Amino acid sequence: MSTDSRLLDALVQKGVLVNVSVRYWRARKKLNAEDLGLSRDQIDSRLISLGHKRLVPKESMQRLALLEGRAHALIEQNTFPFLNGIAHYLPNTKLEEVTGKLRAIQDDFEREQTEFLGAYAELRRTALDQWAEAADQLVDDPAVLLATIEQAFPPIDRMPRYFSFDISLFQISVPDVPQVELIDLGTQAEVMQARREATQAARSEINASCQAFVSECASALREQTSQLCSEMLQTIQSTGSVHQKTLNRLIRFIDHFRELNFVNDAEMESQLQIMRDEFLNRSAVSYRGNTTARMDLVSGLRDLREKAQELASEDAQELVQSFGQMGRRRFSLAA
Repeated sequence: MSTDSRLLDALVQKGVLVNVSVRYWRARKKLNAEDLGLSRDQIDSRLISLGHKRLVPKESMQRLALLEGRAHALIEQNTFPFLNGIAHYLPNTKLEEVTGKLRAIQDDFEREQTEFLGAYAELRRTALDQWAEAADQLVDDPAVLLATIEQAFPPIDRMPRYFSFDISLFQISVPDVPQVELIDLGTQAEVMQARREATQAARSEINASCQAFVSECASALREQTSQLCSEMLQTIQSTGSVHQKTLNRLIRFIDHFRELNFVNDAEMESQLQIMRDEFLNRSAVSYRGNTTARMDLVSGLRDLREKAQELASEDAQELVQSFGQMGRRRFSLAA
């Protein structure tokens, strides 16, 4: 069993791929020169950009946009991009939490969708009235522009197809060679060879990416540790004090790190635990009243930042190999 195959098997054990797709009517129309009763020669593209214009007031779609942003932010904060962002790798330790929050956002989205569709007819009428007023001031022949705008509003019975909130979970696997029973006998050999080559290419691409993926995930968590320490040091320096909100950020991050640490980065996790034991068992008030303790905290943050930077810049080969042992153990048990 190759190293890359063991890594893939370990990834299968430790998490799943997740993809969230959010769609809703964007309420925009790209205007052309003809929509304004002008010829293309009359529009200097260096000075004037028609582009996409809102059909309805921004606030009409604001709630839907907010929910879309929340869903994507949740994915970004709790997963790792896989295969150049085709999907995101979600560790099992975060699976229940993340899917639960996504379902809650999905419920909110569907309620907002229902409310929007219920108000769509009135929203459309009001928007067209507003466009009629604006068109009188924008163009010499407002009827042309208004006709274009009106056509950009879908009929009410077609609106639901513009909305969806889909959550998909996938198990990582490499493809198998497809069967060819239904292919004409004369072309079976040629088709099978082409499929074998395509399958092998896909297997090689996925397997080869596993080592880089595991290494990048470990480095990303280490870099996030360093970045947080820098931000905390900057806050303490700029305020000249220690606030509980600042300490709580590190406490939450340590918990978050442990949940995302599917690669079992024991060294970085140990450094974070030492930080928690030595500096996070006292309140911000006690730091503000004790100059020595505050200086010790600053020193501890600097040491942790330097250690995280050092680990992030190191070759993670040893960590990758250790992670691959999980796949080997599972393979041995299965055998």
